[in-house]
Amino acid sequence: MSNLVLPDAQLLSQKDPSTSKPIKVYKTYLKELAKDLKERFEAKESIRELVALRSARIDALLQNIWASYQWQDDISLIAVGGYGRGELHPYSDIDLLILTTDDAGDYRDNIESLITLLWDINLEIGHSVRTISQCCKTAAEDITVATNLMESRPLAGNDALHTELMALVGPDQIWPSSEFFRAKWDEQIHRHRKFANSEYNLEPNVKSSPGGLRDIQMIGWVVKRHFGAQSIDELLERQFLSQDELDTLKEGQDYLWRVRFALHLLGGREEDRLLFDHQRTLAESFGFTDGNGKLAVEQFMQQYYRWAMHLGELNDVLMQHFDETILRACEAETVLEINPRFRIRNGHIEVANDKVFSKTPSALMEIFVLMANHEGIDGVRASTIRLIRKSRHLIDDRFRADPKNKRYFLELLRSPNRVALNLRRMKRFRILGKFIPAFAHIVGQMQHDLFHIYSVDAHTLELIKNISRFRYPSMVAQYPMACRIMQRLPKHELLYLAGLFHDIAKGRGGDHSSLGAVDAREFCENLGLNKRDSNLVAWLVEKHLEMSSVSQRKDIQDPEVIRDFALTMGDIQHLDYLFCLTVADINATNPTLWTSWRASLMRQLYAETRRALRRGLETPIDKQEWIDETQAGAIEKLEDYGFTETEIRTLWADTGEDYFIREQIDDIVWHTRAIAQRTKPSASVVLVKEGGLLDHEGATQIFVHTKAKLGLFALLAEALEQLDLSIQDARIYNSGTGYTLDTFYVLGADGESIGDNPSRIAHIIEFMQEHLEHPERFPATIERRTPRQMRLFSIPTRTSMATDLNKGHTVLEVITPDRPGLLARLARIFNQYDIRLQNAKIATLGERVEDVFFITDENQRPIDDPKLCEEIQQAICRELDEKASSKPL
Repeated sequence: MSNLVLPDAQLLSQKDPSTSKPIKVYKTYLKELAKDLKERFEAKESIRELVALRSARIDALLQNIWASYQWQDDISLIAVGGYGRGELHPYSDIDLLILTTDDAGDYRDNIESLITLLWDINLEIGHSVRTISQCCKTAAEDITVATNLMESRPLAGNDALHTELMALVGPDQIWPSSEFFRAKWDEQIHRHRKFANSEYNLEPNVKSSPGGLRDIQMIGWVVKRHFGAQSIDELLERQFLSQDELDTLKEGQDYLWRVRFALHLLGGREEDRLLFDHQRTLAESFGFTDGNGKLAVEQFMQQYYRWAMHLGELNDVLMQHFDETILRACEAETVLEINPRFRIRNGHIEVANDKVFSKTPSALMEIFVLMANHEGIDGVRASTIRLIRKSRHLIDDRFRADPKNKRYFLELLRSPNRVALNLRRMKRFRILGKFIPAFAHIVGQMQHDLFHIYSVDAHTLELIKNISRFRYPSMVAQYPMACRIMQRLPKHELLYLAGLFHDIAKGRGGDHSSLGAVDAREFCENLGLNKRDSNLVAWLVEKHLEMSSVSQRKDIQDPEVIRDFALTMGDIQHLDYLFCLTVADINATNPTLWTSWRASLMRQLYAETRRALRRGLETPIDKQEWIDETQAGAIEKLEDYGFTETEIRTLWADTGEDYFIREQIDDIVWHTRAIAQRTKPSASVVLVKEGGLLDHEGATQIFVHTKAKLGLFALLAEALEQLDLSIQDARIYNSGTGYTLDTFYVLGADGESIGDNPSRIAHIIEFMQEHLEHPERFPATIERRTPRQMRLFSIPTRTSMATDLNKGHTVLEVITPDRPGLLARLARIFNQYDIRLQNAKIATLGERVEDVFFITDENQRPIDDPKLCEEIQQAICRELDEKASSKPL
């Protein structure tokens, strides 16, 4: 490295020793260093040389500065931490220890001047001034200090002080290797928890996330403490790791170093987070381009996630190996023989000998079945994990065609216990991707949005876990209907298979549901399932988005919508399987999506569809029959409150049929009583209650009865926005007497209903009534700052309009980035074109919304003029995109 440092030594020699202000020279030095590093990085020079180069050149700088002060031989300048390892990225902190034999009082002025100078030249340093005894005491109390000192090296001053310190903080003095290992392992467990124990965070930390640089450093710290090894290469000589494992560690470290180096250059500061802001830019700089059904950024992130997964897996096995073979080597053991191939040692399964997999390849499947069916197995011995890794090549077409291996896989899926855990283990050890090659292609694949918070493979296994949870009595309170339905499903393995394949074709281009159905049918038939079961799994894969889409985007109060969906289901068994798959899928996509409101929509769709299927698709419910039944039920209840049928029908005289089709009987009773009890005929009525569908939970229902007027929906939308309530569903009914009956289902800012909160409800009623009576007193919707992540996912607004003459309305669909005040802005456009809103379905999916509006013109007729439709869509796109160009769907 001396030849790399030489130019800097020449630059530093230009400093005039007589001047007390060498700041300009030092700043120039650092500026030239930064420029040189950037150019070398862009020229794709070795990343190992680059991190070492910055460390060496900072060494030269600090040694030059240190030499300009007067010191005795009782003080030393020490590099610690990452700088001590000789690894510096462009903006990494430079951690320094000024080591003395006493309290350094004689050097106070020099030290203060030195530190001030380093700050003045914009060198980011972390420093401490300690005596040898203080270092020993602090290191004994703090594992982080002990770790930093373990990686220290002398820079300037008396090297003997550093040698003395190292002897006093060695494993024979403090933190013996067993205690050091357990403390660092606990530290790693705590660190991983901060990232949900997943390598697949949307914005991972290259340094600290699972599978990041800290996990590699962890291996080095532990073995250095125990073996005294100075580099990872020595672990090969000590047979602690294999050549393949060493190569993976080195290649993975180089990859993560390049990503981190690029992040520093891109951010112009120390930045270890792969923020959305940087992911697209890095994808381009790493040579990725859009194509083959994947964005460049998705390909880049898949590469990152795969490296993180491989490194995380290696960290797991090496730490477990260290614990088992070194720290626990002398502990008493309990061994239980399972069969000639496997045994349980201290709660962990292991092979009987290292020839098990080579002689009996099917044991690579058998081991996961044994773990699922034996209560006493907590995990896999490290030596066996390593043997599985070495034996993966045995899984080929012949292996996959072997009936024994097919039986093992089906036995695992049929196991009453730990199906999800062992499929996760199969994926972790890369057995699942070998047995189902299509699964290997989705490992680490991320969709670049805020809706999907997991990679496709992680999402799939999360879905499998959710299906397993539906079998547990403890989950009935959280998923009551899914748990009840799960109990009557005849073959759980079919649901697991549908879950494994539902997203398996993502990233190929085309319709992933249809492509995945083809894969699922082929796999099931090869697995030996009968045609009926294979068809059911393929159907579930093909239709896995159907129930979610209909519940959120269609008017599920409409009998025709229910009948069409029932026709798609065909029978109750298909409906049961699809309901469980859909609930598991939504919860595995993003836990925040499964609100009580969404759950109530799913329950209503299921219940009404089941009712239609039991009645028979050849005898659908007649529209007038539906209305008559609803009115009769409401009249019966209202008569209990003292109303006569004549009074009731008089109140309902000008209310349209849609109201009685789409509203529940209890809600009609609630509305009718309030309207009848008005103090003045012209008074507005505002009602608030918990109002989920069927089960009376899910969202807060707000009912408004008031004089119809232009701009009413915009007024109400703005009022709800200012109350920090988000509309999930809106139903607008206009009476023949010039009044409107509006029902809104809303959620609070936390995504939940308001709940039993009398003061909050009273405030909503008061605010809404004031808004209706004196709209001029209230400002327009307050503009709020759009969160950083949502700004980065700004997409052009897309719209579509389709007229349904049978229903007498036009369906307007709007897909646009989510933002505060969105509905109010759309409502103002409706006013501009005299559009009447009949119904609205609001769906927020991560960073975007997909809203569906059922609209008519001012005369309650569908909007079917193509030119007018085009004009309306253009106006929406202009308003929402702030004049940016946009195109219809």
